[in-house]
Amino acid sequence: MRLEDMSVQLRARSDWEAVELGTALVRRDAATIWKAWLLATLPVFAAFTLLGWALDRMWLAWPLMLWLKPVFDRIPLYVISRSVFGAAPGVGETLRAQLGWGWKPVLHYLTWRRLGPARSLLMPIELLEGGSAAQLRTRRRVVGSAAYGTAVLLTVVFLCFQVALVAGCVALVLLFLPIDYLPEAFRSAWSMISSDPPWWAHLAFSAFVWTAVSVIEPFFVGAGFGLYLNRRTQVEAWDVDIAFRRLRARLLATATPWLLVLGMLAIAPPMQAQERDAPPPASTQGAEEERLRPPTLPIVFGPARVDEARFRKAAAAAYSDPLLSPRKTVVTWRRKNPDEPGAPADLSWLAGFGAVVAFVAEWGLWILLGILILLLLVSARRWLPWMRGGLKRRKPQPPDVAREPLPDFDVLPLRIGEAARALWAQDRPRQALALLYRASVDTMSTRAGIALPPGATEAQCLRASRRMSDGEDRDLFARAVRVWQLAAYAQRLPAQDDFEVLVAQLQHRFGWAG
Repeated sequence: MRLEDMSVQLRARSDWEAVELGTALVRRDAATIWKAWLLATLPVFAAFTLLGWALDRMWLAWPLMLWLKPVFDRIPLYVISRSVFGAAPGVGETLRAQLGWGWKPVLHYLTWRRLGPARSLLMPIELLEGGSAAQLRTRRRVVGSAAYGTAVLLTVVFLCFQVALVAGCVALVLLFLPIDYLPEAFRSAWSMISSDPPWWAHLAFSAFVWTAVSVIEPFFVGAGFGLYLNRRTQVEAWDVDIAFRRLRARLLATATPWLLVLGMLAIAPPMQAQERDAPPPASTQGAEEERLRPPTLPIVFGPARVDEARFRKAAAAAYSDPLLSPRKTVVTWRRKNPDEPGAPADLSWLAGFGAVVAFVAEWGLWILLGILILLLLVSARRWLPWMRGGLKRRKPQPPDVAREPLPDFDVLPLRIGEAARALWAQDRPRQALALLYRASVDTMSTRAGIALPPGATEAQCLRASRRMSDGEDRDLFARAVRVWQLAAYAQRLPAQDDFEVLVAQLQHRFGWAG
């Protein structure tokens, strides 16, 4: 692992920023991850389906696929863990690596750790770092302590995503059903689920589960790897380490010529000059050189930037920073005379509290039952009629609603208004409204220049009426359709005056013979 080859910008992030970083890594290597995922999981899914077919347990495929998710999680983890260090593997290399990589930790996650809520955060520790059991236990405690809650919430969120995607696949099937068939389809589906579903229903549901897992699980693994990467950056200061490594590389690149010059000077023999007087003693000479040596700060920072007083003040403030010199005050309570026995605490009040707890434990359920019975008796007048089936009784139909079949108006009469009034006078209101509706549809199709299919519904007729140029004609036709629908489906007939007004308006607007 070479930190200087990192292909991402490391810094101390929040947990959710780290999650976004992990999902971005998955999106960057999406082609490799999903190709390897499909090539690895599709044969396993087919094998489990055939096994369920052989055992007459077609529902067996999707629970087994869900339980083996830790085995398949190694695929995206292998790709992004190597891609982040600049060595992105191919599809073939990824599949070959799954044959022998990380099987021992995965066996743990298939047995007693399978239901662990922080698998996405802790699984990279064992697969990528390795080590003894004690070392891994310490690493899990150090790396996972600060991000464990986020990892648990991450598991819940992605599980909800998978459930929502499965429900969406089921709902997608219902989109292809006409609206009129939906109630019957729901009843058939419920009866099929409550009994023994056929084999194709189990196969479809297993395919939906496999699709949801294939779409969501790589992002779940990537989000956990982002948390793991962020925790190692925080604990081991990877960002600081990378900065020092890059600084060292820049210094080595710029210092090479100077090192070469210094090496040549060191190789050259020293030149000695003849002195007239004897050299001074070593101690005096060292003190004199220290006195004549120029200050260091102007050499490093330049003469224009040196302010020794401000520099010393800044250095003192830096050393007093609590991050460099952490100090804290701990206040504890101690007895003045620890050897003297203290006065025994008065715990007599606990006897009364214990008596209350004992009474509640013994009679609490009976008290609750008595309260419940009392509430039922008080509210009996509200729920007793419902229990007797009072709400299930059908309301009596209005006496003026006829149940006889409607005539088929293939040929409309010449005087539509008079024929409708005659039917109304004969106490046949539904037939009268049916005649008005049939005549209105015929006039509308003529004025709109459209041929309606046989058996066209009221909604289709209303959509076709939008082609009429006159807005008053459209409004009147919509009113006639609504009056007919209320009479035909809601058993609500118009009043006598409203019927006469409707007939008169239809005769006037649509040009029917009076």
